[in-house]
Amino acid sequence: MNSPIPTRHPDVPGAVPAGVRLFAGVLGIDKPAPRRWDEIGAGLNVGDEPMRKLVEWMSATGTREMRPIFDRILTQGLGEVPDAPEPLREFFGEFEPIPEWVDLELVRRGQRALRRGGADGTYIARDVSLLGGYRFSSFNKTLLRTGVLEKGSNTRFAETLQWALDVSAEGGLEPLGVGYQATIRVRLIHEFVRRHVAAMPDWRGDEWGVPVNQTDMAATLVGALIAPPTGGLGMGMLLPPKDLDAIAHLTRYVGWLMGVRDEWLPRSFRDAVRVLYHTLGALSAPDESTKQLAVPMADDPLGWHYDTLTGLRRRIARAQHLSVTSGFLGPRAMRELGLPAYVPPWYPVLRMPVNLLRSAAAVVLPGGADRAAARGRREQEAFMRTMMGAQDTTIGASAHVVQVA
Repeated sequence: MNSPIPTRHPDVPGAVPAGVRLFAGVLGIDKPAPRRWDEIGAGLNVGDEPMRKLVEWMSATGTREMRPIFDRILTQGLGEVPDAPEPLREFFGEFEPIPEWVDLELVRRGQRALRRGGADGTYIARDVSLLGGYRFSSFNKTLLRTGVLEKGSNTRFAETLQWALDVSAEGGLEPLGVGYQATIRVRLIHEFVRRHVAAMPDWRGDEWGVPVNQTDMAATLVGALIAPPTGGLGMGMLLPPKDLDAIAHLTRYVGWLMGVRDEWLPRSFRDAVRVLYHTLGALSAPDESTKQLAVPMADDPLGWHYDTLTGLRRRIARAQHLSVTSGFLGPRAMRELGLPAYVPPWYPVLRMPVNLLRSAAAVVLPGGADRAAARGRREQEAFMRTMMGAQDTTIGASAHVVQVA
């Protein structure tokens, strides 16, 4: 291996959430072969070389002077900034053009499918992917060093949701679309996080690897975009196989923009589940940071914004979201997160018949998929307002390093 394997990488795959393990079994996905397991370990020590080179140059030249030029190219296009310095021209010359392998019709189909997930798909992203992700302490070690506790988990998820809304928006991944811009901005912030965290005196690179590394990025990417429709199947949100493959194709393009190497990116929905299954087995077991991050997030609904019966609706919302977490992650994970070991999965059970009916209507009725996507997007935007009220959501603001990024 070109990159040494950090000691955090276990000798054999560790425990994987039961739902992911079950789904991988249904699809006939085996545990990673020894060679692939070593590659996953080596990926813990690999960052994003194109962005590293660019940020290193920006820092040496003057970030305050170069960042406005970066933003102009990002929003207006490289052709509108003819006097851009060569390092910026080199980076955007590679990542602004849409690669030949990207099928924009397939990307649009994937975007529509993600919008169809509506509020329930967003709940899975919050209550299962993000909250459940705190079980993997390797993520937490970087998060805690970016000041995420000061901003709060509610803001962090809102930023993640805003990115997902941009990526899945109509036209979001067209040339210079909002999803393209949001993803490149996140990529830039990731590199500032790498530099900031790796330079800290308490960062143990030989044990933990590179902050925001390839393995962690791949797991996070498929967790954000693939886990919601996968979990949605368990709540009655059925999508045709072609829609699931379209989401995987969208994920591949977004991951490429994010700086994830092509060998980590899915070619199909089954392949995306394989990436998720294999990478999760490499992540560390829970530690004290798990409860430190998970418990406040479970209580976030107690501060959400409702027009009427505020106190009652906040308590119901907390119970509702805990029921989703419990239903998908199970008692063992709930205990590890510092949450009640068992909460009846009443919300997923109640939503199952509703979602099954909506799924059938989207497939059978003329124009049903488009109407379902429009309704789903309204639900997602309404949920954002419930979480944040009138407060704006700026992607990356929950990390202290955004001040210099």
